[in-house]
Amino acid sequence: MANENFRRFRTSVKFGLLAGCSLISLSAVAQEAAPAADEEITTVTVLGSNIPRTQKEGPAPVTVIDAEAIRAGGYANVPDLLRTVTQNGGETQSQQSGNAADFSPGAQQVNLRGLGPNHTLVMINGRRIADYPMPYNGESNFTDVSNIPLGMIERVEILAGSASAIYGSDAIAGVVNFKLKKKVDGTTVDYRYGWTEDGGGKSNRLNLSTGYSKDKFSAVFGGEYAKQDPIYGYERSRQDSTTDAPGDGNQVPNYNWLRTDDYDDSINPTEAQCNLTAATNEGTTVRAYDDYYNYYGDGGYYCGSDRSIAYRTIVSDRESFNGYAALSYQLTDRIELFTDIQFGISELKLLKRPLSWSYQDATGDDTGLFYNSFDDRYDNWYRIFTPEEMGGLQNAMRKVDSKTLTVTPGVRGSFGADWNYEVALNASIYQSEISFPMVVVDAANALYLGAQQGTDSDGYAIFNADPTRYYTPLTPAEFKSITATSLYKPKAWTSELTARINKTELFSLPAGPVGFAAVAEYGRQGYNLNPDPKALTPYYFSWVDSDGKGGRTHYALGGEISAPLLENLQLGLAARYDNYSFAGSEFGETTYNAGLEYRPLKTLLIRAAYGTGFRAPDLHYVYSGPGFVEGRVPDYYTCFSDDPTTDPSDCDTTRVSVRRDGNRDLKPETSKSFNTGIVWAPSSMFDISLDYFKVEMSNQVEDLDTENVVRNEAECRLGQQDIASPTCQDAIARVVRYTTGAQAGDIRTLLINPINVANEDTDGIDVAVRVKFDTPIGKLSMSGSHTHTFVHDYQRFDGDDYLNKFAADSSYYIPRDKSSLSTSLATGAWKFTVDGTWLGKLPNYDEDAYVKGYYLWNGSVQYDINAQAKVSLAITNLFNEQPIRDATWTGYPFYNANWYDGIGRSGFLQLTYKFK
Repeated sequence: MANENFRRFRTSVKFGLLAGCSLISLSAVAQEAAPAADEEITTVTVLGSNIPRTQKEGPAPVTVIDAEAIRAGGYANVPDLLRTVTQNGGETQSQQSGNAADFSPGAQQVNLRGLGPNHTLVMINGRRIADYPMPYNGESNFTDVSNIPLGMIERVEILAGSASAIYGSDAIAGVVNFKLKKKVDGTTVDYRYGWTEDGGGKSNRLNLSTGYSKDKFSAVFGGEYAKQDPIYGYERSRQDSTTDAPGDGNQVPNYNWLRTDDYDDSINPTEAQCNLTAATNEGTTVRAYDDYYNYYGDGGYYCGSDRSIAYRTIVSDRESFNGYAALSYQLTDRIELFTDIQFGISELKLLKRPLSWSYQDATGDDTGLFYNSFDDRYDNWYRIFTPEEMGGLQNAMRKVDSKTLTVTPGVRGSFGADWNYEVALNASIYQSEISFPMVVVDAANALYLGAQQGTDSDGYAIFNADPTRYYTPLTPAEFKSITATSLYKPKAWTSELTARINKTELFSLPAGPVGFAAVAEYGRQGYNLNPDPKALTPYYFSWVDSDGKGGRTHYALGGEISAPLLENLQLGLAARYDNYSFAGSEFGETTYNAGLEYRPLKTLLIRAAYGTGFRAPDLHYVYSGPGFVEGRVPDYYTCFSDDPTTDPSDCDTTRVSVRRDGNRDLKPETSKSFNTGIVWAPSSMFDISLDYFKVEMSNQVEDLDTENVVRNEAECRLGQQDIASPTCQDAIARVVRYTTGAQAGDIRTLLINPINVANEDTDGIDVAVRVKFDTPIGKLSMSGSHTHTFVHDYQRFDGDDYLNKFAADSSYYIPRDKSSLSTSLATGAWKFTVDGTWLGKLPNYDEDAYVKGYYLWNGSVQYDINAQAKVSLAITNLFNEQPIRDATWTGYPFYNANWYDGIGRSGFLQLTYKFK
């Protein structure tokens, strides 16, 4: 193993040097350079340390994006900005994500090193903020970055790697810190207007910052109002119709009225019946045919529309206001009182897709099949409602009204011989009201099917249902009569009392002074989903949710030293103990970090760091349920038993009862992180860095995926996996099948809960370059970075084989390579910037090949009218690149929406005026 690790490291260095020297992969973000010989350096506090230092570069690389780069990039929001960070290499949910719409509507995440959004610590001004109050994919807590006001950011700092010895829990993959503007020179008004070339999505953003100072009191205020109009799928030709799907067999209209029998063949509607529906979906509903529903040769017809699939938002409608205030009072020369306040309100609306309905029984089984005595057959009526029936798409919107507040009062100052201290209480809350229309089962069943007449010998409900009612579109009043608004009122909060002290010269060694810092924390964190009580039962169609609420208490003690071993060799050590109490359990975790900085030349830094990290058991993993989550999975065992050669994607799905419980016996996830690299900065005009990274996670909590469970169960029962293996024994115990009756052999229940099972390893290199030089026409600047990941392996259980997450058939969609480049020319009052990003290849939907890499270019021009006013124009997606076409991605929007979007070319005009 040691030889293997050395081989990997040697290979990574060779690859990195090649990448760095050739500059084939560069980034839109500037890496803080090591101090050059001709550059004057002041004392700074670097992310990843509590000790102020004179060197900007430390033992671990920190990526910094400042306000000027944000302006030049023309980014629409914080998620767009973070997508350019090459270390942000994991999947996150876009505004088109169906799972996001269900579980965390409007929220977006950052996913450093592809280790999951819940393993990246997100802070504002170096302090924790409350989690988004709903769980990611219904499973784990995370921090929402979509509500952070882009125009109020002074700089973004990203540290990729375990940092728990400094910041405690969650900093396994790294830390992202947003520093808001706290220094102002007069009053500045900034207005930005945005539009898209293909229509929709107009935006307005107004930002105001000002300050006040008198005697010992000073204050900085900032506010941002933003309005983003939505973009609907039908507004983009790439995804406005089912005819955009790859392959002729997938271009059939959407199933607005689909009636099938017990063999899953369609019960053909007549032309007259479909004529009843013809005015719906803006007049695009026709009698359509799909060979999939003609398996036995006498079906295949239904009433549907190719346009109706695009009735959903790809950009959400959002209106928000965020404010910030930093107040300080100089009580004495050595004591400062301060209070930081951040608050925000937002109203967001999105449309996942129009509501649907089929027959659902009292247990929540919505497979839809019933016996119809009207025409003496087994029947299944499936509906997707149309805009005309709903009274407009606005009546299908999911709405999220959110409020956030973070207040941090404290005192800072100095005492004795240059001791510095800060004591602060940080309290943060995030609360929302999430409302969305749902079909009420009993009301819809009664409207379409009438009263149940009993049950047949096979257990199917009997109705006497006239198909004329089915094919007659609803009036808006009828639609309203079968729907209700489901209302959730979730909230999450955190509060923490923190005391810090530091001294840059605790004592001196022969090579120089020793720095010291210590921290003590005590706090509490909690959440409450507060769901609609009816959503916990089969009251709504195809929706049974779970509850979750709880909290935990936490305290921590940590210390850090920075010591010069030699004149050019610096050692940094940090250790921290964290204790958590929750649900009758208690655990303690000690983490540490060691870093070395060797400077054989003033212009050359060789560095290395090793650290451990942990994540306290996730609140929702602990306190969730009991309840129900996903309800439809492929029955692979039945499918493969009938035909072992069946492609898994062709196995029919079946509705099952999936019971999910929290686990109060979870242990903390842990990690080990190592990085080493070099930084060469011969002058202030050039620097380059190359760093190798490695992160190993253990005891990872996994909320078992239902499809993986039933796939494993099938393979184990059929002898494709060792039935005695831990994976097989676990999967078979979780899949409960009927043993008697008409459903004997079918899946009855899946038992799901989170457990400490998984190990995950990743390693690779980061390369960053910055060049500045004068030309006859102005100053030219280039900056860039590239991340190449050698290995990203995942092991579900100890003893199982490791899964390569880069393999096409791994069921994971993460890139091995990610790059960006920024080039700017400043000449007189003008500044021109071009940014480019590149995303490496990803698996196709069928997971038997890869789709090619994806380039995206942005450009901007800025003109300083005078010392007080400037104007800029930014164009994103300069060449109007469309999402990569994947011939196997047959599901809407016909591309991987977690990595690509269909917005197209956009423009942003920005005006800034500073009052004297």
